Amino acid sequence: MNEFLLIFRRDFTTKEIQPSPEELQQQLRQWQEWFGSLAAQDKLARPLQRWDGQGMIVDPKGVTNGPYAEIKESIGGLIIVKAKDYDEAAHIAKDCPILILGGNVEIRMAI
Repeated sequence: MNEFLLIFRRDFTTKEIQPSPEELQQQLRQWQEWFGSLAAQDKLARPLQRWDGQGMIVDPKGVTNGPYAEIKESIGGLIIVKAKDYDEAAHIAKDCPILILGGNVEIRMAI
């Protein structure tokens, strides 16, 4: 069994498409149910890691406190799941609640 990093992204900057408090509560329940399902299937290697908004950027010019992404998408969190291969990891990601909000899930092998 391999481990895969699932990175959750969505547009957190466009005010018009942000969920209401009620929608956020519903989303929270959906996340809890999804995590519970993954844990029950022994597919959850590490639970949600919420990004704290801090970081650094390293580029050829040096190191900068950041991150300062030039995109509208932001990382909302990440988890590590257990899966046989990328196809199984993608199957797991298809049920992720971030997709309901128009977000996406990036999948990477966790080495």
